[in-house]
Amino acid sequence: MPLRHDWSRGEIQSLLELPLMELLWRAQAVHRQANPGYRVQLASLLSVKTGGCEEDCAYCPQSMHHSSDVSGRPELAVEPVLARARAARDAGAHRFCMGWAWREIRDGAPFEAMLAMVRGVRALGLEACVTAGMLSDSQAARLAEAGLTAYNHNLDTSPEHYDRIITTRTYQERLETLQRVRRAGVTLCCGGIIGMGEGTGDRAGLLQVLSSLDPHPESVPINALVAVEGTPLEDQPAVDPLELVRMVATARILMPQARVRLSAGREQLSREAQILCLLAGADSIFYGDTLLTTGNPAVEADRELLAAAGVQAWP
Repeated sequence: MPLRHDWSRGEIQSLLELPLMELLWRAQAVHRQANPGYRVQLASLLSVKTGGCEEDCAYCPQSMHHSSDVSGRPELAVEPVLARARAARDAGAHRFCMGWAWREIRDGAPFEAMLAMVRGVRALGLEACVTAGMLSDSQAARLAEAGLTAYNHNLDTSPEHYDRIITTRTYQERLETLQRVRRAGVTLCCGGIIGMGEGTGDRAGLLQVLSSLDPHPESVPINALVAVEGTPLEDQPAVDPLELVRMVATARILMPQARVRLSAGREQLSREAQILCLLAGADSIFYGDTLLTTGNPAVEADRELLAAAGVQAWP
């Protein structure tokens, strides 16, 4: 199946609305060709700087605009972060992701520490991913020089629904950040969140923007909202797991070579729902006990899940 970057929103919405069995059938055909052997990458995520973020993302408990703000935890130093990375590697993780609750990367000692962490994670034989908001061209270049594998910067939702979720940063600023990362030669980790009051058209709109990027993002996290008390979205109903399956399957069809990551919200899914997501085309999970500030299934439960599904950890 040739790669496309010109999917229309109507085409994508039609995929999302297919009968589930038909959608799964199509996604399976793409996934089996792109992922022979059915391997799943294990990624571990650590919050290095938690809370006190200047952004007002309605879903996030780390925003200083919300009563849920979890600031007050000290920013982690280099050696404790590398100790966590080593433990993640020994538990089977292949990628180590580090998050800073910043609007944009801060030069000086914090950035130098970030570079040291990236170099240390790579020296452990792990892929290194960073998420820390906006960045400059020079910062992107220095991260690339340090060996950064991927930079995570999610679009979250469609352009039309975006300003109902975030007002402190524009959609265009997010796209410009992605362009800076690309210019530096670092791979993109970019996806979104469902369950924030958006419609199917908005989900199609998000996937259209992602699939129009050329090249496609190498990593596409699909998140389900974890409604946290104290955030504006605290009363949102839980996402129907089959809606998550539909997003994964459609992302797989649109972006055959991308690593589709089953991310936030996985703790709320049954084992069977998670296996359906793997069947639909998810080929990475966040692995470990904590996902930034929300829970994630424990390592042993994940091992049992993969064994039950009959899939191997990658590589």
